[in-house]
Amino acid sequence: MTRVLFVDDERNIFELARLYLEQEGFTVTYAPDGEQALRHIRHDHPDLVILDIMLPGRDGWSVCKEVRQAGNQVPIIMLTAKDEDVDKILGLELGADDYMTKPFNPRELVARVKAVLRRAAAAQASAQRVYRVGNVCLDVERREVWVGAERISVRPKEFDLLLAFLEYPGRAWSREQLLDRVWGYSYVGDTRTVDVHVAGLREKLRGSSVQIETVWGYGYKLVESEPS
Repeated sequence: MTRVLFVDDERNIFELARLYLEQEGFTVTYAPDGEQALRHIRHDHPDLVILDIMLPGRDGWSVCKEVRQAGNQVPIIMLTAKDEDVDKILGLELGADDYMTKPFNPRELVARVKAVLRRAAAAQASAQRVYRVGNVCLDVERREVWVGAERISVRPKEFDLLLAFLEYPGRAWSREQLLDRVWGYSYVGDTRTVDVHVAGLREKLRGSSVQIETVWGYGYKLVESEPS
């Protein structure tokens, strides 16, 4: 059975979500705060985490950051009572896979859980792939990026963004397509987080034999060029 960890200090929200999730065959466990959530993640290895931002003690951002820094790629859906773009962008940049604002429709939550798990399964199925374009190499299983003989450090979403570019070199991606591919979150206005991550990748790929070109009025594409 697929195991879901629900982290929220409001027990009534958990009970409602559990009712709908269990009807779909999920096993759901509960943590009321960030420290207990981290213990569950370390020892129980859930298949997906639903993580509220506003928690007593350690907040959801801190939990998400620690999980990703430890190299754990468990899918995370973040919850918040705030409907603010900055919260959504921060959560996604810390490595969250999706984002929902409370109060939420429990049926939509179930649909989001299924969609995130499908993307995670597809990523796992491709875990042994290695992509090379020019002198840039990306190892999916090891989650490593190399420029020539030098390993470069990239953030989780930068890695996923670069993977999309390297899978289809020369393809023009719209910002919306990249947002859906990498973050899986269709929200008009959040496309600027794509621009932020592209800027970060461009800096880290400086001197390589690839570059990410802007397709004006549309998005971006990766092309091979002479190393600078």
